[in-house]
Amino acid sequence: MTSPSWSSPRAIFWDMDGTLVDSEPLWGIATYELSERLGRRLTPELRAATVGGSFGHTLRVCAEHAGVSVDPQRARELHDAMFTRVGALFSESLAPRPGVRPLLEALRARGIPMLVTTNTERSLAARAIAAVGEGFFCDSVAGDEVARFKPAPDMYLEAARRVGAAPEDCLVFEDSRAGMTAALAAGCRVVGLPEEEADLIDGALSMREAAGSRSFEGIGVDDVERWFTLSARA
Repeated sequence: MTSPSWSSPRAIFWDMDGTLVDSEPLWGIATYELSERLGRRLTPELRAATVGGSFGHTLRVCAEHAGVSVDPQRARELHDAMFTRVGALFSESLAPRPGVRPLLEALRARGIPMLVTTNTERSLAARAIAAVGEGFFCDSVAGDEVARFKPAPDMYLEAARRVGAAPEDCLVFEDSRAGMTAALAAGCRVVGLPEEEADLIDGALSMREAAGSRSFEGIGVDDVERWFTLSARA
């Protein structure tokens, strides 16, 4: 019996928060604090609805929950306060998720170009990328560098343009609904690793089903190539 033949992606695009680094709990702290500044703490369900979104989206959720309106000046003040807070939390505790670095090293050795694609604005994205290792990536696209944040496809279309590849030849790792939606809308193949399997988007390959968990520990290049092939049929 011959073994299956797997194909390699032209490039791999990595979401950051919740995928490369376990930063979502840190964003959660700052998001709850933001909602309290506006007068009413978010419920866990509403907090979940902000995962993977832009600051503008998070602010809208918090403001609507509190029943208040926020003018542009106040929005800028809240933005700056939240990003200062997240920056401090990143400095205290931020590291790659288990298994991420060995996998990135193996993929780099195979010669597959990789980019970070994150809704996080550049000022904070740079800190998180550095925590993982800038040398693994040929480029990165931050949320404030495209016209529209995820779930719009802009970021993934730009990433594909930068590596000179068709989106359908690129593989994306994403944990949020917004991110998976964006990548699929761009035409990329997607491996989804949401914390809750119910949040998996139709069209994304479930990492939990493919690997038995959402952990990168023990995952190798052959697994990634297999998932790239399977994701065409997800």
